[in-house]
Amino acid sequence: MTEQQEASEDAVMTRIGQAVILLHAGDREEARNRLGEIWAEIGAEGDSLHRCTLAHYMADAQDDPADELAWDLRALTAADGLRPGEEPGLPPGRRPGHGVGPTLGEGPGRAPGEGAGQGVGQAARPGPQQAVRVFYPSLHLSLAADYVKLRRPEAARVHLARARAATGALADDGYGNGVRAAIARLERRLAAEPGEGPRPFPEQYS
Repeated sequence: MTEQQEASEDAVMTRIGQAVILLHAGDREEARNRLGEIWAEIGAEGDSLHRCTLAHYMADAQDDPADELAWDLRALTAADGLRPGEEPGLPPGRRPGHGVGPTLGEGPGRAPGEGAGQGVGQAARPGPQQAVRVFYPSLHLSLAADYVKLRRPEAARVHLARARAATGALADDGYGNGVRAAIARLERRLAAEPGEGPRPFPEQYS
């Protein structure tokens, strides 16, 4: 990768980070507008790491839980795109957080007790293949919380189990411990909900 390409990629992450600052400051509409502009520029064939990061934060900016779910599914699809040839949604070796990985900043919770939007850029520093392993616990935690909001506890349990299974990729630090704690909180909440154990839902692979 040339210095010019690196600078261009850093510029995209910087712009996403600026939108996230607005989001965390409470200006959700402006954050949505800026993230939407960047999303249009990146396009469907754009960098998967950028699309994963942006879609995650765009989910945080939504007012409708169904829209939030749609953006979190886009984030998961983009993360899967970083790991060709592997089973979708499962990190090799098997986001306080309902977010994606540490760097753009610590975000506000999307669901009480389940956190949200831990930043993504720092996790990306080691490289996309390594970074995506750190993303998965938070990506699946985000989806689990979305399904709780939509009163779909079975789908929530599926993604929460995947979040728990992926935690081996997390470091023993503030971010990793925060994600584990958020998973545990949602597990306790779902334990009080009626229903059976996890089973596949079609949209997991959409």
